[in-house]
Amino acid sequence: MTELGIGIGWRPEIAEAVEALPGLDWVEVVAENICAGHLPDSLTRLRARGVTVVPHGVSLGLGGADRPDPARLAALGEKAVALGAPLVSEHIAFVRAGGPLTATPLIEAGHLLPVPRTRDALDVLCENVRIAQDALPVPLALENIAALISWPGEEMTEGQFLAELVERTGVRLLVDVANLHTNRVNRGEDPARALSELPVEAIAYVHVAGGVERDGVWHDTHAHPVPPAVLDVLADLASRVSPPGVLLERDDDFPPAEELAGELRVIRHTVTTAAVGPRCPGAVRTGTPHRHGARASIPAPRRAVTAPEQSLLIGAGARVSGGPMPGAVPASVETPAPVEAPTEAPVRALAPVEGSAPRGDARQRLGLAQASLLSALVAGTPVPEGFDSRRLGVQSRALAAKRAGVVAKVAPELPEILGKGFRPAFLAYARSRPMSGGYRRDALDFAEHLLVAGRPEDAEARRRLTEWWQDRSGSRPPGRATRLVRAARHALVRR
Repeated sequence: MTELGIGIGWRPEIAEAVEALPGLDWVEVVAENICAGHLPDSLTRLRARGVTVVPHGVSLGLGGADRPDPARLAALGEKAVALGAPLVSEHIAFVRAGGPLTATPLIEAGHLLPVPRTRDALDVLCENVRIAQDALPVPLALENIAALISWPGEEMTEGQFLAELVERTGVRLLVDVANLHTNRVNRGEDPARALSELPVEAIAYVHVAGGVERDGVWHDTHAHPVPPAVLDVLADLASRVSPPGVLLERDDDFPPAEELAGELRVIRHTVTTAAVGPRCPGAVRTGTPHRHGARASIPAPRRAVTAPEQSLLIGAGARVSGGPMPGAVPASVETPAPVEAPTEAPVRALAPVEGSAPRGDARQRLGLAQASLLSALVAGTPVPEGFDSRRLGVQSRALAAKRAGVVAKVAPELPEILGKGFRPAFLAYARSRPMSGGYRRDALDFAEHLLVAGRPEDAEARRRLTEWWQDRSGSRPPGRATRLVRAARHALVRR
């Protein structure tokens, strides 16, 4: 496995501070926030210094019922090649639901949502992971996510679910110890048990981040210092295996550079003092003591698929950093130079395992369940049977608040025009209008909604909002017939 060392999440707001950090080994960048053909100068300078850059995707939705979008996979692969990355990472989550598979409207979560730990979901996830592995030019690592809600009728613990995923696909793991702590507070899950069940030798790297507890709920904000409880989980992990890389995530309310450097020192100290003896490279434990020489499969690099990148879904679970967004990737690119293969022999499942493909209508069953949950969260439909309605309410409000925050970042003119009225107006709008085309489209739809309703009441603000909308949409606000059609569409989504 590639030894990464100690790193930090690169964000435009702290690019200068990141470049000045002493002893920085590597950085991670949100893949959807960069363009393969126009890398930020800061990342180019870091690469020239020998700092490894890893793209971290947030929009694939590998835990969703649909097969991965080839264009999104192609875009992620192109960014990996452009950055010379030794691997890419994504999440075990779903970020959208509905569409042709379920004959329901396609809606976006704008956030990472948990996959049910069931056989159906695992079968679908494994097939999606294999599709991604075949399309990507470098190995893939998948991250465990934090969640406020639990699915009813789960059949496995998180550790068991991840262990079988690794056994069946050979995928690497990105273990987020802050998410393990979050799930301890919010769902009563024991991080130590999860680590004991994980194939820890399959870990590609580790995330560390801060958060805050309010009213008994832990919010994984990435905007607070790393608390001792998260460092304790990191120490537990480091006592079991020497992680190839550890990365500090900070996505908002950025502290001074000295504070970031201090957090990195604490992380390095935590890992060093808890470190185990020399690792057996490539060994993988799947719930039983590992055998020296046993390997999980890691796919060899392949050529990137060339395809246009579709519209970006920014921060499906990522805390978007703001700043101008890049344009679309060109429709085709030259075949990139091969990425150097890992020094370890790639290992993949040598033969299909029983139940390796989704059984029967597993995709449709999963799709219907995910669409029902997401509709309840973002469109106000009834809570599906078996879910905690109070927790769903907390999650729903968190999704709406995050959606408002991201729209304010990708379209900063809206809060400027609307002032203090932006947030309450957007939250009221979002209550029954799920996102279906990414945050940029969401901002336009919100502005259109206000203008159709004759708002804002202030004539000058309404004029400015109209000009803003026209500059970006290229047309006038819709007439009465179009408004009726859209109202009918929203009514269908709410059913």
